[in-house]
Amino acid sequence: MMKTAEVASAPERYDVIVVGSGVAGLRAAIEAAEGGLGVALLAKDSATDSSTDLAQGGVAVALSDEDQVGLHYSDTLAAGDGLCDEAAVSALVGEGPHYITQLIEWGARFDREGTKLAFTREAAHSANRILHAHGDSTGREILRALWRKAATLETVTFLPHTFSVDLILGEGACLGLQVLDERSGLMRPIEAGCVVLATGGAGQIFRETTNPPQATGDGIAIAWRAGARLRDMEFMQFHPTSLHLTGAPRFLLSEALRGEGGLLRGLDGRLFMREADPRGELAPRDVVARGIFMEMGRTGSDHVLLDLTHLDGGFLQRRFPRIHATCLKHGIDMTRDRVPVAPAAHYLMGGVVTDLRGRSTLPGLFAAGEVACSGVHGANRLASNSLLEGLVFGARAGQTAMEESALGRRLAVPPGPVAPPLAGARSCGPRRALEIAGMVKNTAWTNLGIVREAAGIESAMEALGSLLDSMEPAAAPSRAGLEACNMATVAWLVARCALARRESRGAHFRSDYPVHDHERFGRSSIIEITPPGPRIPCEC
Repeated sequence: MMKTAEVASAPERYDVIVVGSGVAGLRAAIEAAEGGLGVALLAKDSATDSSTDLAQGGVAVALSDEDQVGLHYSDTLAAGDGLCDEAAVSALVGEGPHYITQLIEWGARFDREGTKLAFTREAAHSANRILHAHGDSTGREILRALWRKAATLETVTFLPHTFSVDLILGEGACLGLQVLDERSGLMRPIEAGCVVLATGGAGQIFRETTNPPQATGDGIAIAWRAGARLRDMEFMQFHPTSLHLTGAPRFLLSEALRGEGGLLRGLDGRLFMREADPRGELAPRDVVARGIFMEMGRTGSDHVLLDLTHLDGGFLQRRFPRIHATCLKHGIDMTRDRVPVAPAAHYLMGGVVTDLRGRSTLPGLFAAGEVACSGVHGANRLASNSLLEGLVFGARAGQTAMEESALGRRLAVPPGPVAPPLAGARSCGPRRALEIAGMVKNTAWTNLGIVREAAGIESAMEALGSLLDSMEPAAAPSRAGLEACNMATVAWLVARCALARRESRGAHFRSDYPVHDHERFGRSSIIEITPPGPRIPCEC
């Protein structure tokens, strides 16, 4: 049975370290452990604190009789707006049915109509292919099934409240992690044959976000400081509809609400989305988010209204029990009231460059899930592809890490002190960290949000650079200080790549360059640390 740090004395060396306990991290850990290797599964909080737990809408997979893998492939490419890696998309949609079927065999209970799986449709999908669980708690059900499977594996040790600070490097490879044990407050190294980053996204760099507090971009910042390449960092997806009430969290209101017939109205009751796109409420997320943004500008409001009142109230309560209960908690009955909504930062398409097996450009370092960028999402993620990505590419990364660690390619740590990253983590005291985090959020939301332009992006880069310069090397770090450093780092990377891409594509919209320029920018951006500083080795 899987061990935890509370009940077992964990060794300081493992075959594989997996950082993150969401869908991608759990799936990678399971795959590596089934190969018989010792796996450390790290989480900076508890077992279920992840974006996966919040995922409502569902998981996209071509399993219904009316659907085809080829249609899922075409829809994903169309949403990616010219930047998807076709081989990555083929792997996602082609292997997806196998991994979902396997998950069902492990005990995942998706909603059914009689004995058949129930499929729904979301924006930009050409067929009903969205599986959901308990109406709107799909991610939570997937986590339950994965934890149930992981608990049967004796070689997995779970280390909660363990914050990953920086990678350990030696002989041009990743040899482990420097971590902060939050229970003791002490730093310590953990060595490994391979490290798999599955730390999720970076929505917390924005003031308005659907992401949980843990989503501070740690894995991206760690990989960047160690010299790994990053890709497509300018592409942050803004979910069109988050609950927008003073004093309430920016709770995501699933795209499935619009898939079931929900309508978007201005404060004057006007239906406005058909003016923005013929597909109306079922247009891709970036189009709907910009449509809402423009309507908010027209009315001078900070929100619009999601209208579900024309739909059957009993159906809404059954189909979306978690959303209905959350809205009621804040005084909104979505069966009778129009719900105030506004866009919020949701999903980062960019991240650590990986091949189709999860390998980064740094030997010994792998990545999977939102922290990674295999090119599967291109410039804009198709709705409900993220949970499938975590399953497919988490398994691929875990399997390859297991194979390479088992071969012993990096198990011999060189004598003497290990090399530090190219630029180590910085930190500060908790009060200053809170100030810096707030400044990052406001700077990113104002200048790197739904609509961008050069002057604002340059202003953001200058402000974020100054914040990083004000922090000290992390000799005695705090978690809050490390997270503030990571947030400022990732926001700066988003700004640098957004400035370089002088066009509008997918989730990246430049008011000063409002159209595609495929001849100059029809490819991914790649950014890496190289002396004397960061470079983007292509025009965008």
